[in-house]
Amino acid sequence: MSQLDRDRERVESSPEPSFFERERERLTREIKTDFETVLTSTNMLNRKLEEVIGMTKEYSTIADLWSSFYQLMRETGTGETDVDEELVAEEQQAMVASGSRLKSSTRGGQ
Repeated sequence: MSQLDRDRERVESSPEPSFFERERERLTREIKTDFETVLTSTNMLNRKLEEVIGMTKEYSTIADLWSSFYQLMRETGTGETDVDEELVAEEQQAMVASGSRLKSSTRGGQ
């Protein structure tokens, strides 16, 4: 018998597991525990992401509402601004015309 065969028989016949087997079992349990932790964390992250996505959908509808309100006010405000600018221009022309009349009437009265 070779040395390898004798070692194998001794390992197989011994009731107690070898260091390698104990270490392998310990590492297997540790890896299993770590995988369970990763799975739990991934599930929690998934739930949080679903909550965030649900909230952003709610915010997007509110944002769309405010956007349409802003566009409506902007369109309405633009029309009023044009009218206001026209009124200001007319008033300035009237003031210039009345000012020139005042100047001519004061010159004529002298």
